Parts: sequence; structure tokens; C-alpha cells
Amino acid sequence: MPRRKEVADREIIPDSKYNNKLVAKFIRSIMRDGKKSLAESILYKALDTIGEKTKEEPLKIFEKAVNNTRPLIEVKSRRVGGSTYQVPTEIRPSRRTALGIRWIIEFARKRPEKGMSEKLAAEFIDAANNRGASIKKREDTHKMAEANKAFAHFRW
Repeated sequence: MPRRKEVADREIIPDSKYNNKLVAKFIRSIMRDGKKSLAESILYKALDTIGEKTKEEPLKIFEKAVNNTRPLIEVKSRRVGGSTYQVPTEIRPSRRTALGIRWIIEFARKRPEKGMSEKLAAEFIDAANNRGASIKKREDTHKMAEANKAFAHFRW
């Protein structure tokens, strides 16, 4: 975080297959060691798998999964007079999306299925149906914020 100037948001170029900015963001989040073509193939294969399993539009399920996983509020630590409080704060939209994407990828990697594309497809389907580990993470975050609602006046 720079002290002088505000950081300008980077323009996100939509992906080549679906012409969607959210898909492009997701590809960049999956990517490791700069291997973008591998990340693209994993996501596209996962979306094809979703289309085969659910017989629905895979892009709609993908977007629904990301929207269902996005948290509304989170807790941030704040020191006040020698003690630390977990203060619930609202999240700006870009961070909401980033957290949702990050959680889907994190819990997809932990799944038992074979191959990352299969894991991602299963996590997308679960998240779109409001179940699965990434949805549980969002619910836990909301519960934590609800439990610490008494400290909301420490917001800065």
C-alpha cells in the first residue's frame, strides 16, 4: 500500500473462449509459476465437465458458484487499549470476488477427486447449490462477524 498515490485498478482483459472478465480473473488465480495455458485448459475442462454433468449452461453455474461464495462482511483485528478486538467490517466488491475465487480454488485443491479440472467442476457444482467447503467458509466468516457485532463501534 503506497503512501502517496492511490493505486489504479488494472484493466482486466476478458478470456478468449467465453469473453468473460470473471473467467479471466479465475484463470489468473488458478495459475501457478506463470503457466497460463495450463490454467486455461484446467478451467475450460472443468466447465465442459459441468456442462456434461448438469446439462445446464456451464458459465451460469460458474458465475452462480462464485456469487454464492462471495462474503459480505469479514472481521479485522483492531488493537484498542492493550486488547485486540475482532471488528466486523463490510468488504468492497473487488475483494469479495477475490475472496470467493480464492476459497473455491483452495477447497477444490483439497478435494479427493482425480485431476484439478474434476476437483474444480465438483466444487463449482457444490457452490452453485449452496453446499461444499467454500460455502461453509463463507458461512463461518459471517458467523464470526455476527458474534463480534458488539465491537462494531471500533470500526475506523
